[in-house]
Amino acid sequence: VQQGKPILYSYFQSSCSWRVRIALALKGIDYETVPVNLVKDGGQQFSEEFQALNPMKQVPALKIDGLTISQSLAIIEYLEETRPTPRLLPQNPKQRATVRMISDLVASGIQPLQNLSVLKQVGQESGLAWAQKVINTGFNALEKILQSTAGKYCVGDEVSMADLCLVPQVANAERYKVEVTLYPTISRINKTLLALEAFQVTHPCRQPDTPPEMRA
Repeated sequence: VQQGKPILYSYFQSSCSWRVRIALALKGIDYETVPVNLVKDGGQQFSEEFQALNPMKQVPALKIDGLTISQSLAIIEYLEETRPTPRLLPQNPKQRATVRMISDLVASGIQPLQNLSVLKQVGQESGLAWAQKVINTGFNALEKILQSTAGKYCVGDEVSMADLCLVPQVANAERYKVEVTLYPTISRINKTLLALEAFQVTHPCRQPDTPPEMRA
């Protein structure tokens, strides 16, 4: 491991890890990936070694500037404060609040309710229906909000933290067979963002730990 190079503990299919990968790519930060397989060996996030890094036993975790940070939005805000260009939080306080609101809507209102650990509790039988219900409920709200905040992207015409949350969540929705076309604003923004290089290179199908059959 190269001295001083940030290390991202990540899982290719983790949407929270993807948010952070996009932020690192947009800000041009060179980093090393240490894959943590959430499924293999009963979940590598439960290893003592990883628990020492993040007691919540979740990815992502980022080692940077002599600090270990977990929780994707906290990581993105730290990157924003220490490496401010390009900006991921608008300067205008109202727009900034809107970006945070949308980010939180996804990061605490949708994603945690449909993630792996919750679906395990729900059980295989009803897991898919549960995930679809959670995502549809969240997307109904998100679609309404975006209709009044969106320009080219979630908030106006600059890529923000909100967009970093949107794209991975749409990927989750597609994975759980949610009819994303029912949400025209979400779909349009998602498509526009996926054309950007930072969203392409960080995509789950292009990670060091992506299984061969899922590579693109």
